[in-house]
Amino acid sequence: MAPAAVVVGSGPNGLAAAITLAEHGLSVQVIEGADTIGGGTRTAALTLPGYAHDVCSAIHPFAAASPFFAAHPFDQHGLEWVQPGAAVAHPLDDGSAVVLERSLDATAAALGDDARWYRRLIEPTVRNWDTLVPHLLGPILRVPKHPVQLARFGLPALAPITTLTAAAGLGERSKALLAGIAAHAVLPLTSPGTASFAIVLAAAGHVAGWPFPRSGSQSIAGAMGGVLEELGGQIQTGTWVRSIDELPRDADILFDVTPKQLLELAGDRFPPRYRARLQRFAYGPGTFKLDYALDGPVPWTAEDCFRAATVHVGGTMDEIARSEAAVAAGGHPDAPFVIVAQPSLFDATRAPQGKHTLWAYCHVPNGSTVDMADRIEQQIERFAPGFRDRVLARNVLTPAGLESYNPNYVGGDITGGAQRLRTLLGRPVWSLDPYSTPADGIYLCSASTPPGAGVHGMCGYHAAHSVLKRTTR
Repeated sequence: MAPAAVVVGSGPNGLAAAITLAEHGLSVQVIEGADTIGGGTRTAALTLPGYAHDVCSAIHPFAAASPFFAAHPFDQHGLEWVQPGAAVAHPLDDGSAVVLERSLDATAAALGDDARWYRRLIEPTVRNWDTLVPHLLGPILRVPKHPVQLARFGLPALAPITTLTAAAGLGERSKALLAGIAAHAVLPLTSPGTASFAIVLAAAGHVAGWPFPRSGSQSIAGAMGGVLEELGGQIQTGTWVRSIDELPRDADILFDVTPKQLLELAGDRFPPRYRARLQRFAYGPGTFKLDYALDGPVPWTAEDCFRAATVHVGGTMDEIARSEAAVAAGGHPDAPFVIVAQPSLFDATRAPQGKHTLWAYCHVPNGSTVDMADRIEQQIERFAPGFRDRVLARNVLTPAGLESYNPNYVGGDITGGAQRLRTLLGRPVWSLDPYSTPADGIYLCSASTPPGAGVHGMCGYHAAHSVLKRTTR
């Protein structure tokens, strides 16, 4: 019997969509081109035998705080979250580090004169997380259930992080911490809305931490696949779908892909105007990523860096702002902002005894062919002298390599599309139901729909409910 719904792609959003449909009694099949499920949540031996590296995503604050993940027994299928002592460490040239602690009060207290301002900015989002998160991780264009709380969040969140912090007269340590967190937007720090990334990610750190899964991000996909199969869903790997014509005509089809692949797979089913809108979809900067097998831990100068799995390497806010502005202008910064993950400090399954893994990347222009390895290593050496002496092996993933690994990473864009404010609001097109398309039975459930990038499953969850509403109707 043909399934009632087919999901093409087994990233977290595709699996979340399949699980949601299966929970509502639909027969579901997931089709994945690669030999393993997971999309951006895969783990592989990229360097030496015995070293487990996360190919794409490594740290998962949104998964730990996601309503979708909270509602499912993924722990019964092998998913175990590891919580480092601190969420983020940000080393500075004076040998210290500013830290996003699990505790909001502890974080604020370490910011000295800026403590009161930080608490006033972040505490409302922490306090109202349960009522805000459905809005923050849901469709943008809808009537909010808690408009007052959303307005209190939105007023500062719409500002550029540079403007917000300058107006408050913050010190360099506070600005550096917020700049590193805001830079996850993959935008110039002078862009409207970058403050929202700082606020939401900092609040998530206080609510749920910035954890990672024991044994690697593949554990997330494995647990989601286990829940789906327990619900009766089917998973087929090693099968690349080249056209929607290969799929059952009577099934609802959900694509965990970006607009580029959606057009390639089903473009002839759409009216010209919708095709033109998808063709205008903007992709963001690319990613240049390095994975290391190390002979020991990174020799950070700042002791606080050993308490966090995530380390933001970039120096001051001004330095990070210059780096991200250069990328947006099509350049390659000499001193890039580098996001580092060191899970083996807290998870012995990642490397042989006494050895370690390291995951690091910087932003580059979309489709860049410039080798950033030396610049990334210089930045790490700046705050961890002797780092290069610890390197046993290194794996490089360029933007082209990332796209080859996963076609959704167009030009190395790992966020499913540019995260400019206008693009986030109208992702992939301006619509009250951005998950459905003008063609009956065809849906988009990827990070190219709200709420966008991150391992949270909410794009798939909302896409599945779009299917259920139309099926019921």
